[in-house]
Amino acid sequence: MAEAEAVQLKEEGNRHFQLQDYKAATKSYSQALKLTKDKALLATLYRNRAACGLKTESFVQAASDASRAIDINSSDIKALYRRCQALEHLGKLDQAFKDVQRCATLEPRNQNFQETLRRLNTSIQEKLRVQFSTDSRVQKMFEILLDENSEADKREKAANNLIVLGREEAGAEKIFQNNGVALLLQLLDTKKPELVLAAVRTLSGMCSGHRARATVILHAVRIDRICSLMAVENEEMSLAVCNLLQAIIDSLSGDDKQEHRGKEEALVLDTKKDLKQITSHLLDMLVSKKVSGQGRDQALNLLNKNVPRKDLAIHDNSRTIYVVDNGLRKILKVVGQVPDLPSCLPLTDNTRMLASILINKLYDDLRCDPERDHFRKICEEYITGKFDPQDMDKNLNAIQTVSGILQGPFDLGNQLLGLKGVMEMMVALCGSEREMDQLVAVEALIHASTKLSRATFIITNGVSLLKQIYKTTKNEKIKIRTLVGLCKLGSAGGTDYGLRQFAEGSTEKLAKQCRKWLCNTAIDTRTRRWAVEGLAYLTLDADVKDDFVQDVPALQAMFELAKTSDKTILYSVATTLVNCTNSYDVKEVIPELVQLAKFSKQHVPEEHPKGFTGSDWLACCCCCLGKCVSALNVLLSSWSHRVFLALCDNPKDRGTIVAQGGGKALIPLALEGTDVGKVKAAHALAKIAAVSNPDIAFPGERVYEVVRPLVSLLDTQRDGLQNYEALLGLTNLSGRSDKLRQKIFKERALPDIENYMFENHDQLRQAATECMCNMVLNKEVQERFLADGNDRLKLVVLLCGEDDDKVQNAAAGALAMLTAAHKKLCLKMTQVTTQWLEILQRLCLHDQLSVQHRGLVIAYNLLAADAELAKKLVESELLEILTVVGKQEPDEKKAEVVQAARECLIKCMDYGFIKPVS
Repeated sequence: MAEAEAVQLKEEGNRHFQLQDYKAATKSYSQALKLTKDKALLATLYRNRAACGLKTESFVQAASDASRAIDINSSDIKALYRRCQALEHLGKLDQAFKDVQRCATLEPRNQNFQETLRRLNTSIQEKLRVQFSTDSRVQKMFEILLDENSEADKREKAANNLIVLGREEAGAEKIFQNNGVALLLQLLDTKKPELVLAAVRTLSGMCSGHRARATVILHAVRIDRICSLMAVENEEMSLAVCNLLQAIIDSLSGDDKQEHRGKEEALVLDTKKDLKQITSHLLDMLVSKKVSGQGRDQALNLLNKNVPRKDLAIHDNSRTIYVVDNGLRKILKVVGQVPDLPSCLPLTDNTRMLASILINKLYDDLRCDPERDHFRKICEEYITGKFDPQDMDKNLNAIQTVSGILQGPFDLGNQLLGLKGVMEMMVALCGSEREMDQLVAVEALIHASTKLSRATFIITNGVSLLKQIYKTTKNEKIKIRTLVGLCKLGSAGGTDYGLRQFAEGSTEKLAKQCRKWLCNTAIDTRTRRWAVEGLAYLTLDADVKDDFVQDVPALQAMFELAKTSDKTILYSVATTLVNCTNSYDVKEVIPELVQLAKFSKQHVPEEHPKGFTGSDWLACCCCCLGKCVSALNVLLSSWSHRVFLALCDNPKDRGTIVAQGGGKALIPLALEGTDVGKVKAAHALAKIAAVSNPDIAFPGERVYEVVRPLVSLLDTQRDGLQNYEALLGLTNLSGRSDKLRQKIFKERALPDIENYMFENHDQLRQAATECMCNMVLNKEVQERFLADGNDRLKLVVLLCGEDDDKVQNAAAGALAMLTAAHKKLCLKMTQVTTQWLEILQRLCLHDQLSVQHRGLVIAYNLLAADAELAKKLVESELLEILTVVGKQEPDEKKAEVVQAARECLIKCMDYGFIKPVS
């Protein structure tokens, strides 16, 4: 009844539709839909209701109804076309195009479909053209930005869009071709920071990787205007302009790594003149009082990055020679600035250090002695020209310049210290009544006393003055620097007890004062930083480091200080810890050379009476520091890897290191940094990975990051201990999961592991074989063994015949898994060496039950692989061995062995080679 009523309602709906009463038709079709379950009728009703939706412009409903009809019958051509019409009206042209394309495929000769197909294609192309027309977008952005009445949100969005567009090659070219440079200059003229910043960043993107555009922009904006923008106090603006200049320099010099061909190459013939002009303006910025401290820093950064050669193999160092001739005096002027003098240029905390780094890079970039002599003469003339008995400020600038050079090219600084009157002037300034003079002199003495010969002179002439300043001054800045100076002088002999500079107990007193200041949270952070620097020198002394590692509050205070935003402290903290753990590089002492030195009356370094290089003492230090491992995580500096390596040396301490997050901290150290640092961090990781549960030590995805550092230690340039512990670590990891085995395989560790299986060293060969035992579970490793033309399987078989039980055990395990995985390898095993049967018999008779069990498993795999091979084994002495082992009474220890032997015998019975005896 319901189906019949549904058909009647459909017919009624059709009549309403013909009379153009679409609402009544829709109602009839909707009622019919509720009464029927017939799929054909449902499809017709949905399709008809979709037609009503098109007529009443209910396009969403029409598209939905047509889709339901298509779900029932995917080839319903009327439903497809009606959905196409609905989607077109909804603006979904791409989806409509797909539907009409399907209709045209079903009825290729239908002209209506073909016409709709052409119309939609044209509409889509036009929409895309309008939507992605870069010209219109660029024009619109500039209109918004240059219209003072525009809303702030619209301006910000337009500025960001312009910056993004400028970074894309196509977008940058469109901006350039549509008078974009002139419009960007208008933005610069507005003097509004947010618009100027957007313009600068857009120009920076346009210059990147395009020499011709960079040249045009440089000449249009002008280098003097660019430098004036960089000279402002606004740090964000200064940095943005610095990036713009860097992009221009990279494009002009070819450092952008872009290949310029055809028109692009022909447009710009020679860029040397422009580059020289940029360098000249940057040098002028260094000595201009109109330039802010931020601007001066950015100018120094650009010179540091672009003037010295990046590779000393390049012969041309003309940029450096030009800067030395035309700008060295300007750089020296920056280095010699004293912040407290009225004539001082605007500086930041980093300006003088950046200038010292630049001097160091320029000096290192010189190719020959005449060039270095010329450099030194300019420095000497500048410093001696500053000496003036009538003007103490000039003398102050001269000593400050020497102090700055000592922080750069140290050899040059030492030569300048030998100039007549320099050291005497330092000592004289210490005795001055002006605090400013004392501050400069003390800093200069600190930097000058790095070399032992200079330290001896200062100890003779200046220690009493430093002590006097320390006792009398009320200025904390001078007091702490004086203390650091005394600390540095006290440690001038390094670890050589025979060259101690002060009387017994003096260095401990200095260290005690440093620790006292370090723990005083009432003192500002910068002053406490100097206390850590003092300890970095004093902890070379065994007594000092002994006291320090027992002082847990001082250690905690040092680590808390390292967490502050001032990252310059990290080096001092790391140095202190390296000293405390004795993890610095120590040259091997050759007894014969010591005797020869004594005979020739040369000085021989003396060890501290405490014997601080002893393992017990070091274990004590590491134990104390191990309690603070969680704080060590902040020290991702160039020396912290040494500290971790020392702490990891004792297996008992590794659990503490893991518990406090040491594994997490070591991974970035092992992947980034200096070559030496990466090796030491990787070695520390290997020590942890060798004995720890990887799931606990390196939770989650972090465990996969450990693989690469460990694989990097499998190198002949690394020492045997590093190779061995890396193999142990990889063995542990490869036993966890197939994903880890896959990662090890992808890091190309397999050839290295195989190489160590050939080693003469027993422990290395054992570790490599154990690692391979785990690795053979991986399918890709098994495929390497299956491949023809290699001796991998032969090596494993021969290692099973070794006298070393541990090597035998690992090799037998690998062979058991390989033969269980592939029958082909069972047959191949009998072909790789004539000794295979003898080796198998030895395994089955082995004294160690684990080796014997693995041998019996191999025997079972061979028996199960092939009947002919099984017959050959039964005809040999192996059957007798299996019978003897199988007849034993199984106890707890031998149960697995006896069971394996019996399974082999059962397999022989299955073949009919032997029969059971009743």
